[in-house]
Order: sequence, then C-alpha cells, then structure tokens
Amino acid sequence: MKAIRYLGTDRIGVEEVEKPQVPEGWGLIKTAYAGICGSDMTIYHGRHPRAKAPLTLGHEFSGYICSSGRFPVGTLVTVYPYLNCGTCECCQRGDIHICEQLKLIGIDLDGGMAEYVAVPEDKIYPVPAGISPKTAAFIEPVGITVHAVRKGGWQKGSDVVIFGAGAIGLSTGLTLKKFGAERILLADPIPERNRLAEELGFDTILCKTDSAQAVMDWTKGRGADFVYDCAGHQTVADILPDIVRIGGSIVIVAGYKIPPVMDFQKGMFREFSIRFVRNCTADDFETASRIIDKDYERILNCFLPLEDAQKGFDVPKGAYKVIFQIGEED
Repeated sequence: MKAIRYLGTDRIGVEEVEKPQVPEGWGLIKTAYAGICGSDMTIYHGRHPRAKAPLTLGHEFSGYICSSGRFPVGTLVTVYPYLNCGTCECCQRGDIHICEQLKLIGIDLDGGMAEYVAVPEDKIYPVPAGISPKTAAFIEPVGITVHAVRKGGWQKGSDVVIFGAGAIGLSTGLTLKKFGAERILLADPIPERNRLAEELGFDTILCKTDSAQAVMDWTKGRGADFVYDCAGHQTVADILPDIVRIGGSIVIVAGYKIPPVMDFQKGMFREFSIRFVRNCTADDFETASRIIDKDYERILNCFLPLEDAQKGFDVPKGAYKVIFQIGEED
C-alpha cells in the first residue's frame, strides 16, 4: 500500500509499505482523508522529541472499517488518536489525554496518511449521520478547540480575543459561538484570513504594530476577558499581558516552536491567569463530532491527492487546512 512517510528532517515521501497487521483488539481502517496538523509540520522539520523516521504520519483522519469487530464493515469512522497507559495517576483520575506515558497514532506509531491503518478498537468512533468523510477528518482538531473552551474556563458574556486566524484559531472562534459566545475578535496579519473570519461572523483586526491598542479600543479600554493564543509567536506573547483585562484569562492553545518571553511582572500587577491546554478528552472529541457543521467545512480549503505529499507539506499559499484524499469515498 502507499503511505506518506517522514524520512528525516525536511524529507517527506510517498512509499510502498506493507499493509498493517491487525492485533487482537484492534481494527483495520481503509483511510479516506487525512489532514496535516501543526505537530506533523514539527515532525517534518525534525523538531519533535519522539517521532523517529521512517514514520507514516497522520493522526487526523477518517475512513471505513474493513475488518470484523465492534462496527460493521463499511462503517464511516474517525479515530481518537491518544494511546494511554491506563495505570498512571493521570489515567486513574480519567485524564487519559495527558497520560504520563501518552503516545499518539502518527507520532509514536504509524498513522493515517496511508491507504490502510490499524488502530485499537476502543479508539474508533463512528461518524454521526450527515457528516462527510472530508469533514470527519477534521473532528479531532475541533475536539482540541472544545477542550480549549472548556478547560480555559470560558464564561458566557465574556469578551474574547483570538490571535491567529488559521484552522485552529477559526475553529476556536466557531466553537466558542456554539457554546454561546457573542463578542469575538480575531487577529491575524494575513488579510485573506481576516476576510474569511469576517465572513464567518467575527470582528477582526489586522495584526500590526498597534494591535494592542486596537484590542483595547474594541474592549473600550477594559481588555479582553479571555484571550486565546492560537498563533504561538513571540510578537503575540509580547502583548498578551497588555490586552487581557485585570483578573482575566490567557489560554495558550498554540504550540510554541521557540520558548517565548513574557513579562511576568505585568501578570502580578494585573493578576491575570495563564492556562495551558493539550489535546482533548474523549468527551471533547464526541462533542466535536456533534457540533461540526458547514461553517467548519469552510476552513477545509485545500485537498490534495496522496501523491502530492510534498506539495502539501510545503503548504500551498492560502491554505487554511491541507487534507489528503487517500482513498475513494464509499
């Protein structure tokens, strides 16, 4: 079978590999679509601490059951890709998404950017009726945003600012809307991204030297109740302490490639909270499968065949989310 493989730093390729064996308690999926995540890009650039070449990438994917087991053959499914140990303190209290020995499909073992993938049956979730295979490949990222909203402590009636209008930033905004948020401002330096954000019903600002003042103007000088950092850039970290209200909350959603510097003294003066989120719980994942709709689909604007792996990892201009079509839709 064909698979998109990480071959070493800045090296990606499509290779013929053996169809995976299916251990007892696992299921075999014929992959339909698989998306590129930020962590896949981290692997591609040789910066992930665990991923080792050669590796079949992909932990955001959809496909069809093609082995006997919990679900009938042909069932459209997606996968909760977090493999937990079941015995550590985190697992014992139910926080399997932050298991002390956590492993991910597509990072610690071969993933879904292949014609077939084997995964534990208890990680396989049937896709609700009405959701297409394309959209189903985006359920896990939406789960990340559900977790960010819940874990970040969002409260109804809050003014929210989101930095970064990429796939996760836009999805965070849409998820906040699903939870009842009304005033949401998205900030991004790329005009095209802001235009899509506006079409989706958000206020926007174009990130530039006076971004902090623009946020303060939008909040009438008060600062935002909640600020979601979905950008992960030092220029954002520089102004976060200045644009969150006194006693407000900053939620770090993005994975910083370079550790940022932040003025903690301002944190003391303003007594704001900084909350970090990682992955999503199984409940977040299920919630994402229920709320995902055509607005989220608008973010999925770049579909490529498996053979165009390099083009996908070069990230075509204007792409919010790159998704590979691996197989035919049943």
